[in-house]
Amino acid sequence: MTVFTRNLYLSFFLFLWHYPLVAQNKSVILGRPTDKSITASVYFEASAEFYLEYGLSPGNYPFRTTAIRNQARKPDMVELTNLSPNTRYYYRMQWRAVNAATFTATPEYLFQTQRAAGSTFRFIVEGDEHLHDKKGVASLYRICLQNQLKGAPDFMISMGDMFGDDHTPTQTTSADMDFYHRDLLQYLGDACHSMPFFFCLGNHEGESGYYLRQTPPNNIAVYATNWRKYYFANPRPDGFYTGNATKEAYGMDLPENYYAFTWGDALFVVLDVYRHCDVNDKPQNWDWTLGKAQYDWFRQTLETSRAKYKFVFGHHTRGQGRGGILTAKDYEWGGNNGKNSYDFDKQRPGWGLPIHQLMVKNGVNIFFQGHDHLYAREALDGLVYQTSPMACDSTYTIGMLANADAYTDVTLDGSGHLQVTVSPDEVRVDFIRAYLPADTRDGKHKNGETAYSYTLKAGTPASTTTSGQTQTILADPALESDVIRIFPNPTADRLKITVGQPLATCQVTVSDAAGKELFRTSSTDIDMHTYPDGLYLFRIETGRTQITRKILIRH
Repeated sequence: MTVFTRNLYLSFFLFLWHYPLVAQNKSVILGRPTDKSITASVYFEASAEFYLEYGLSPGNYPFRTTAIRNQARKPDMVELTNLSPNTRYYYRMQWRAVNAATFTATPEYLFQTQRAAGSTFRFIVEGDEHLHDKKGVASLYRICLQNQLKGAPDFMISMGDMFGDDHTPTQTTSADMDFYHRDLLQYLGDACHSMPFFFCLGNHEGESGYYLRQTPPNNIAVYATNWRKYYFANPRPDGFYTGNATKEAYGMDLPENYYAFTWGDALFVVLDVYRHCDVNDKPQNWDWTLGKAQYDWFRQTLETSRAKYKFVFGHHTRGQGRGGILTAKDYEWGGNNGKNSYDFDKQRPGWGLPIHQLMVKNGVNIFFQGHDHLYAREALDGLVYQTSPMACDSTYTIGMLANADAYTDVTLDGSGHLQVTVSPDEVRVDFIRAYLPADTRDGKHKNGETAYSYTLKAGTPASTTTSGQTQTILADPALESDVIRIFPNPTADRLKITVGQPLATCQVTVSDAAGKELFRTSSTDIDMHTYPDGLYLFRIETGRTQITRKILIRH
């Protein structure tokens, strides 16, 4: 994207923001839920007076906050305190314009305080919304958010690449970053009134250690941090949450960038894989790091937790690159030097274990990431690496076309979210797809369909993995039948295609790297030995599913 194109694109959206076709004049976005409190970020485009009223049953609100005079476009962080643990609350906002005689009530909303151990609950994982760089589509994002609410989750975690646009970091202004964060209120406000919002920083938020060092305070990282905190209540160390306790200059104070908490039987740890990398804007190999302070906190958090389940979140392993377990074996994440030679103790003296081995040793069940814009599920040493799809890619194929070849197990196209159900006996992960109405008219798909599911059973007996522990991954047979695998990749001669159940029909179209079709076949055993070395595109269609994979032929 050129600077001219970027400025033209931004000017168009700024015009729509100042002169909206349909006004989004207020929002309530929940954050920082604890056992006894929750914070509501309340925003009005025009000055207003409001209060929140709440109670323990629908339609009954015996408790209320004091009335607050809100300034236009300046959110108020309203904390509800003295709540009861493990309790569902119902609430609404009463508001009126300045000088209006009467208050108007919003619809009834709800929230949940910290679950007790042994409870069953749900949470949502979404990621890579990308509404500001043409990859994401606003109308589809609204559909995705409404799909999330249908599952009655306790909260949602975004995996990042939501707020920022770091494609022109030296030209991005504070006003730009204000717009990028404020623009998301109209979408999150449609759902996060009843689904508290947690955020995991992505690479496009611009909050990297490298950018923080560039002409402070006039840089994209300082702007982004301050505007993110201005509009949204992410966790900070307070007795319920642990996290980054180091205050930063230029008004950033506690950056609210990494944190951990316990909910029910589960530990949640959200990492920041960018802020503590200051060598360059895209650090590679050993230049990438969590930073010693974050690593030590992470290790202590895992080692001291007695939670039955442990979930870790980061925008991507090592911040850059593509893939899950492909990038999990090297450098600070896995300890090798990229050539299957262990070099961690030399490169990180005194640290102890690489990140992957630390998670395995301490019984982490799932590492969630985004970044690659597709659904992917792999496992290494009994640890699931779960990649979340884009929330609102209206082509439904961006990540599959670009990045599926970086994965070794289940990959699926489509937009949507992950719905995770935690119970005393198991964890279930569902990929719920989102579709625009026009894309369901052929009857092949429907909005809100479950594309793939699997469960992790609690208390699974140990097996011969490096940690001495493993998890039984049980995929839903009806959905596993739609998963297409093509292997090996690279190959010297033959390729095989399989799914979870026998294929009813299969049509394979093979093209060269330029997209020129070479041949079609219905075979699931394909001979490529007569074709020269290079990259080929394999489009595989079954009765319900289609994928495109990049395959490398190397004789």
